[in-house]
Amino acid sequence: MKFITLISALLLTVTVAQEKSADGFVSLFDGKSLDGWKANEEDKDKNVFSAKDGELIVKGGRAHLFYQGKDGKATFNNFIFKAKVLTKANANSGLYLHTEYQKDGWPSKGYECQVNNSFDKDPRRTGSLYAVQDFKDVIVKDDVWFDYEIKVEGKHITVSINGKVTADYTEKEGDPRAPDQAARWLKGGTFAIQAHDPGCEVHYKDLKVKVLP
Repeated sequence: MKFITLISALLLTVTVAQEKSADGFVSLFDGKSLDGWKANEEDKDKNVFSAKDGELIVKGGRAHLFYQGKDGKATFNNFIFKAKVLTKANANSGLYLHTEYQKDGWPSKGYECQVNNSFDKDPRRTGSLYAVQDFKDVIVKDDVWFDYEIKVEGKHITVSINGKVTADYTEKEGDPRAPDQAARWLKGGTFAIQAHDPGCEVHYKDLKVKVLP
């Protein structure tokens, strides 16, 4: 029995090691399915989120896709999150952090990092920490892959696009929050991907995270 237990433990160790790359990052997306992710109820019968050829494609209506992991309980505190992103013309999307599954509406918990290079109705551009530190310059173009990085350590959030810091924010008690943003604080949670409206199309790939102490 002890021998069998030892073998099982060794196999588990090997599996975990295979999932984590040499630099400590773990993939959140297998490139061919939405395993580990859950779309909210606004996505029913719309198929807004799909996986094809290594890409997570967002297209077709408003909804949100939440990362839940293999056990459905994924949560993160300190981390470096990375993804490659490509927007189509007039696209609007976002990457949420420290959030949780919500069946409809804009996620109320956590922060949104903006993905918007040419959406005319919103001046907050890619790299903004939405409604906290807004970045209004267009620094990446539609139809071109770019690197998106989000780092959280303690109360400090850094957003970078192609290595350029676009938001650098340290959360402080008493910071102003609008009534609909009362839960916009770092209290642990997961990631979510936003589909903003039917006319938007955004592609994501190489989504991964490295947990920090």
